[in-house]
Amino acid sequence: MKRICLHGPESVGKSRLAAQLATHFRTVWVPEYGRTYCELHGTDLDAAQLLEIAQTQHTMAVAATATGLLILDTDPLMTAVWCDMMGVPRDPWFAAFDDVADLYLLCDIDLPWVEDGTRIFGDAATRERFFAACREELVARGVNWALVSGAGEARLANAVAAIAAHFPGNR
Repeated sequence: MKRICLHGPESVGKSRLAAQLATHFRTVWVPEYGRTYCELHGTDLDAAQLLEIAQTQHTMAVAATATGLLILDTDPLMTAVWCDMMGVPRDPWFAAFDDVADLYLLCDIDLPWVEDGTRIFGDAATRERFFAACREELVARGVNWALVSGAGEARLANAVAAIAAHFPGNR
């Protein structure tokens, strides 16, 4: 099983793309736990809450089974970036985390910002900073990643092409 993880700031279509990819590849996807957590507890998160989100997200990913590809809406690397964006020190657990996905799809900020009640970094400059932090995390970790851009069906097609480039035979 190969794990494909979507990565990027808020409002870049990760959850929608995860569902589309799961449908396209006839597999399952693991939704984002952080959104559920924030809908219940709010978005003013501390280090302990961010650690709980990351560990729960990882537990959900480990528990999921799929044949071929498993699509992850997010993972602890994304939560680590959230720590930075929120000015919260990263728990040492994040530095030790090494159960990374086989491929990360970094979703570009070329989609319009959509306020949904849980998103907090909507201005253009902050989105740019968030996107840069996401890219820097992937580079620093030395993981396999590809940039995915485009709107609608083009974004899905670009994601499928990126997966096929890394894992020939998966179209």
